[in-house]
Amino acid sequence: MEKNDCFKNCLPGHDDRNTSEHTTSSKKTLRQGLRFLRQTSIACTIVLWAVFGFLPHLSLAQSPSPATLEVGAFSQAQEGETFPDDWKPLTFEKIKEHTRYELVKDKDQVVVKATSVESSSGLTRAITIDPKQFPLITWRWKVENIFKNGDVTQKEGDDYPARIYITFAYESQKVGLFEQAKYEAAKLLYGQYPPLGAINYIWESKSPVGTMVPNPYTDRVQMFVTESGATKLGQWVTEERNVYDDYLRAFGEEPPMISGVAIMTDTDNTKEAAIAYFGDIIFKRADGN
Repeated sequence: MEKNDCFKNCLPGHDDRNTSEHTTSSKKTLRQGLRFLRQTSIACTIVLWAVFGFLPHLSLAQSPSPATLEVGAFSQAQEGETFPDDWKPLTFEKIKEHTRYELVKDKDQVVVKATSVESSSGLTRAITIDPKQFPLITWRWKVENIFKNGDVTQKEGDDYPARIYITFAYESQKVGLFEQAKYEAAKLLYGQYPPLGAINYIWESKSPVGTMVPNPYTDRVQMFVTESGATKLGQWVTEERNVYDDYLRAFGEEPPMISGVAIMTDTDNTKEAAIAYFGDIIFKRADGN
């Protein structure tokens, strides 16, 4: 098996690879997390647990009532330089080709360019946000192509030229006793709870805009088709979503705290190629105040 979607899926027993470590101190933790999840049935993304669960969180929701939270202020960075410290690249040892993320200038603004050729990796930020206070997320993205073999309903089609990934913190009252015991075991062993679930906003190839379906690997990750098809290729498209409402629709209950945000361009399942661009990512209050 060439890929088991450690980043994208949440099924245990589907990962036969370890993630590449960003620092020496995180190496042991990541490997322990992978071993643990291979032996359990917690429906959580292995890599998102490792990244969003074990990195220090910045609790912006406690700051003095800003109207917006600039989670991905890429336009304030410098072209060609490294990403800000709070954004971490994530690669996989057993995937030979990794998506390349770089800061480039598009017209007069610095953005993230993602280049993927039969590859997979992500760019992630661990952050705590209260979706009740900041329910709206806005971002810009642009893609140069869609996939012939892309299909949000199939594991072999689970690639997207662009996606925004949002994870949510574990809350014990939202799972049954059996799952609670597993989450407690994870915390006891590794010091942090895995995420409870995730939402993906995706640029899909065929499915209609507005489609919401479970990720083909787990229903704890819900996929929202935000753009689809080739009509807007090569154009900057601005999106706004109500994360609070989307979580409520996807899972039938109020969301817990947001625990992380990621961007990703991946082509390893479809064996295709993609170039995408991501602009700033901002959370806003619903009333703007």
